[in-house]
Parts: sequence; C-alpha cells; structure tokens
Amino acid sequence: LRTKEEVIHIPLADIFEKYPDRRYIMFGGKGGLGKTTFSAATAYYLAKKGKRVLVFSVDPQASLTDIFERDIFGKGPTEIIPNLYAQEIDADRRVKEYQQEIRQKIFEMYGIDKIPEEIESYILAAAAEPAMEESAIFDEVVDIVVKGGYDYYIYDLVPLGHALYYLSMASVYDAWIGKITGLREQMREYDEVAAVIRRQKDLDEDAILNELLYIKDRINKSSSILTDKQKTAFFFVITAEEMIIKDTLKAAELFAKFDVPLSGYIINRVLPLGLKDQNIPEYLRNRLTMEEHYLKVIDTTFGKQILASVPEMERDVTGLPMIEKMAKAMFGEIG
Repeated sequence: LRTKEEVIHIPLADIFEKYPDRRYIMFGGKGGLGKTTFSAATAYYLAKKGKRVLVFSVDPQASLTDIFERDIFGKGPTEIIPNLYAQEIDADRRVKEYQQEIRQKIFEMYGIDKIPEEIESYILAAAAEPAMEESAIFDEVVDIVVKGGYDYYIYDLVPLGHALYYLSMASVYDAWIGKITGLREQMREYDEVAAVIRRQKDLDEDAILNELLYIKDRINKSSSILTDKQKTAFFFVITAEEMIIKDTLKAAELFAKFDVPLSGYIINRVLPLGLKDQNIPEYLRNRLTMEEHYLKVIDTTFGKQILASVPEMERDVTGLPMIEKMAKAMFGEIG
C-alpha cells in the first residue's frame, strides 16, 4: 500500500473518468472517520474540473460550515467557489413547515379557524419524535435532487445505522400500503347500498391512502438513488484500526442486502512510514507498527477495492487551502 517515502495513491479519479454517469457521490462509514472532509474535497476537485457540484449534508450534526469556514446552515445552496455549492439543511425549519401543513389540512377538512388545544399538543409532540429530524432532512434531499441543476450531488451521509434504517423504510411502506390497498379493493366488492352508506368513510380512507402513497413515493425516490448502480458511487471510509475494519465489513454486508452499489474503499489518516527511521517517541513507534499490521489486513481483506490511501494531515482540514491539499491527496493534480 505504501513505500517508506510516500503514501501510494491508487487513482480514485479513474472512477469518475470511467463512470461519468455516476452523479450521486456518497461517502459512508462510522462517525469521525473523515466522510465530511472527503465530501468537501471531492466537491472541490470536481468543481475545478468544470463540473457544477452541490455538496450537502444529510447529517443533523453537519460540519460543512466548519470545513468551508462559511456560515451556510439553513441558507440553501451557497456558492463556495465557481461551480461549487454547499448546503446544510435546517431540519427544525422543515419540521415547522410540516406542522403548519398539518394545521392547514385540518382547517380545510373541518372548516375551523382554530386548532383544538389537544390536537395542537399532539402536533407539537409529534415533532419531537426521534426520527422526525432525519425524515425532514431526507425529505428536503428529495426536493434538492428532483429540482436538478447540478452535474454532481455529493451526500455528506449520516452514520451508517441511520442510512440503513432509512433504506428499510421504503420496504416497510411497500408492505404496509400494499395491505391497505388490498383492503380497499375488497371493500369495493360490497354492494351499492353499502357503498352509499359508507361513502364519506371511503373518502376519508382514500385521502389517508393517497397521503401514504405520496410519502412512499418520496421515500422511494430518495432510497432508489442509493441503490442505482448506474448513477451512484458509494465509497466506504476506513482507517487502519481493528474495530473500524470489522465494523466496515459488517456494514458492507448490510448495505449489500439493500443493493447499495459499492464503488470501493478509501483509507484515511495513514501515518508516513518514513517516521520509523527518525528519532520518535516509543508511543508513536508502536502506533506505526500497529498501523503497518492493519494496512496489511486491509490489503488482504479488500484488495483491489482500495482506491486511495490518504495521509494524516498536519492540521484539521478547514478552509480552502487545506481542502485543496486533501483533494490532491485523494485525486492527484487538480484541474
């Protein structure tokens, strides 16, 4: 994977040259491995190649603002450099929009001008559900993608467990709505008299069914992007540590069950092997020995699926100069 002099980079850029239709780029992995950094650097690289790129965070604890050193939270697509736009979604605002939509539907359905107190309490409580924030973010993602306007969309993903949960939601909705649709078909077999008596109830149930179908359609649009082998490139970020390697293997197996197309693995934070020849503390020497061992494990485990090996940077990757340095470490020459 590397020599004493330098980290060898397997050309990650080849993926973009070989598969130009892969417009949805995602970096996955455990928290804290560098997914957001890689997302920002990839967006920078593609923008410098003349592509119009949007990098956006689907993580409630987004840090694109910190990386780009620009306040972009809740402000929609913000131009960072020519061709490069970044966006952090304001989930709270989206949830408030949901609440107002619910109130409006109640006004329209029941012809009232004030929401009853017990209903308002329910609306406010529903917004505090654990999955509501993530659902709001993914709903905005659907809007972003459907709207279009960019050559590449780079997702700064939530931790793996949340992404898998979201993927599973589509299949749950399929089963649930399939059952409801079946019941609706059975009800239509009743005689005309029963249908007249039940007419208002039918209308109410059909309205609920239509709402469920609408939600299901939006979830499917988002989850189908994650599983589109022609349009999506999904990369796992790993480091040379035992638990990270094991967790990544488990995650890769789970993602395979949902047909997420895996493009390869990128090793992050590799220490320069040349340090071994220098007078360094015993602790650092032990770290290098351990890293060397796990790099061999990675090589044996993932083989040719390793697309790049990125060195540990001398400081945090924040600001355009460091983003450019990271992009060069990942892809080679820029522009």
